[in-house]
Amino acid sequence: MAPISWLFLFTSFTLIFMIFNTMNYFSFISPLPSTEKKSISQTPFNWKW
Repeated sequence: MAPISWLFLFTSFTLIFMIFNTMNYFSFISPLPSTEKKSISQTPFNWKW
C-alpha cells in the first residue's frame, strides 16, 4: 500500500507544480508591439590597427 501512496503523492505534487508553472507562464502579459519604428543610429567604427 505504501508504494501506491508514494506514487499518488508524487503525481499530485508534479501536477500541482506543472499547473503552477503554466499559470506563472501565462500570467505575464507581453507588451503590445508599437507601430512606430525606432531608427537605430549607426556610428561607423574607425579601427586603427
